[in-house]
Amino acid sequence: MGKPPQIVDLDDFDRRIIAALVEDGRMTVTDLATAVGLSKTPCQVRLRRLQESGVIRGFRAMVDPAKLGMDHVAFAEVKLSDTRESALTEFNDAVRRIPEVEECHMIASSFDYLLKVRTADIRRYRTVLGEKISSLPHVASTSTFVAMETVLEAGGRRK
Repeated sequence: MGKPPQIVDLDDFDRRIIAALVEDGRMTVTDLATAVGLSKTPCQVRLRRLQESGVIRGFRAMVDPAKLGMDHVAFAEVKLSDTRESALTEFNDAVRRIPEVEECHMIASSFDYLLKVRTADIRRYRTVLGEKISSLPHVASTSTFVAMETVLEAGGRRK
């Protein structure tokens, strides 16, 4: 496992910049500066520093999965047969290559990982589980929980 991330010292202006961009990542630097109470140049300097330090990792479009026909969400508990560091690394590297896996978290529980998997429907999920997830290195067993409704998801609330 890698070393923990370096904590970046943030002041109130930095936090306001982050909050404003989380709300609207497409705002111009001029609008951002106005929103946080800075002039444009100091705001640009702070924004650049936040990006270079890795606090702001990037900007992306938020899409509606339902409008793309990808609104089936399942959570898969994964138990490994081997939890030595080399086995964890193998699993981690392999799971990153499955496009349907949106999130993967190592869990302190009776199982080892929790995966958030997004597919078009239950049939596609069954294929992903059987052909991809179950074939990952050191997978001993899986258990699936299907989401019936998304109430809150990263990036905002559902109506």
